[in-house]
Amino acid sequence: MPNLKRLATVSAATLLFLQIADPSFGSTSPLRLAIESPTPIQAATQNTTVEPSLTPEAALLTAAPMSLPALMAYVESKKGLGAKDMQAISILAKKITKARTPKGAKAAGAEIAKERYGWGRYQFSCLETLWNRESSWNFRARNPRSGAYGIPQALPASKMEIRGKDWRTNPLTQISWGLHYIDVRYETPCKALRKFQRSRYY
Repeated sequence: MPNLKRLATVSAATLLFLQIADPSFGSTSPLRLAIESPTPIQAATQNTTVEPSLTPEAALLTAAPMSLPALMAYVESKKGLGAKDMQAISILAKKITKARTPKGAKAAGAEIAKERYGWGRYQFSCLETLWNRESSWNFRARNPRSGAYGIPQALPASKMEIRGKDWRTNPLTQISWGLHYIDVRYETPCKALRKFQRSRYY
């Protein structure tokens, strides 16, 4: 019985995260009703995400929050879910929601750029200008002529799938892909911006 309860809790947590990361996921699934119903499983899931004292690992996440890139990598690497994993999923889901606004996307972009590539304020100012012109940091921005999509205006848009299948709805996936593209092709956001100013694309 304990194993069944754990499996049900893990399934509920996973589906909840997928619903936040990709709103189109499971919109008609009967399992969605199970998450929305006030059942003991829901209470268990909520307790593990809001009560950091459940385990030392869960408390550690609250006491010393992971950086956004580390959190993303941690969640992507997990095959099973414990209390710490569910806590991480909950935190990342909230960050995805915040990044669906231009202000939140910029904050996430600055953090990922700094942590992964060492780009500070100067380089981020170039990135901010570049993506202001491309998409206004709107994760749903689409060029009606070319089909370029998302915050970095990937063309074709499906290229972003290498960073995650949720690229249509997850601004963090888009930002991660865009920063990697800039790093590989131009080395820095300021060099990418200069290319954009010369050619109107980058």
